[in-house]
Amino acid sequence: MIDPGHYQMLALLIFAIGTAGVLLRRDAIVVLMCVELMLGAATLSLVAFSRQHADAEGQLMALFVIAISALQLIVGLALVIAIVRQRGSADLEALDLMRW
Repeated sequence: MIDPGHYQMLALLIFAIGTAGVLLRRDAIVVLMCVELMLGAATLSLVAFSRQHADAEGQLMALFVIAISALQLIVGLALVIAIVRQRGSADLEALDLMRW
């Protein structure tokens, strides 16, 4: 059986990859995918803690995180599509809609 600490290390690695992608990439779609990767790592961590402590509350919270991440992805992609249609690019550096 795999130790729950291994799952936590895997979740930490996945979260670090997602964080690096958010900080280093400039394309809005890639940034959204990296945020989803970070939410997936948090979900994995919740399920691992839930399994370790033999409590179903962590798994229930993981279901809520999955539902919220799906909604976040829908809204984020809608915003990216609207920006691409208006600006012609999904580059976050060129996005200056909120500037004076």
